[in-house]
Amino acid sequence: MAAPTRTPRDRWIAAGLEALAEGGPEGVRIEVLAARLGVTKGGFYGYFPNRAALLTEILDAWERRTTDDVIAQVEEEGGDATAKMRRAGLLTFSSELLPIELAVRSWARRDPGVAARLKRVDNARMGYLRTLFGTYVDDPDEIEARSTLAFALAIGHHFMAADHGGRTEREAMALAGEYILGPPRR
Repeated sequence: MAAPTRTPRDRWIAAGLEALAEGGPEGVRIEVLAARLGVTKGGFYGYFPNRAALLTEILDAWERRTTDDVIAQVEEEGGDATAKMRRAGLLTFSSELLPIELAVRSWARRDPGVAARLKRVDNARMGYLRTLFGTYVDDPDEIEARSTLAFALAIGHHFMAADHGGRTEREAMALAGEYILGPPRR
């Protein structure tokens, strides 16, 4: 008789990311994940000593996917700085990753450890933006302003409920993007 197949560790983490996106950290429950995976919760403890360890690995996976993996993919695909910034934004805030991003941001408001990790991720993203803007903008103040505006737009537009003067949200975002990513102003 063959030994039962164990549910891979990465499936537990993937299920945890989905649960986080759907219900925040409170939604990441071992019993719920086991049911989602169609297994017993006993397999969980072969990989993780407790729920806190899983939450840490979920955050590790999110951080890796939204910084290192995004930057590596953008750099591999190449292009000029503006194309790279657009691609990085599309990948980071994709329909798959955006719900996780928003859940982590909400969680960070209540958990200092998560807030510190979010700050590290945001600093990495801002560093990448500064590098890309620095390829065609010379003024350090303009680089910082553009990086801040681009990042604030990418995050903030998900929370806006405003009309856009007869334009769709997509049109308004495109206009803002062209303004921020355009040639140096000075």
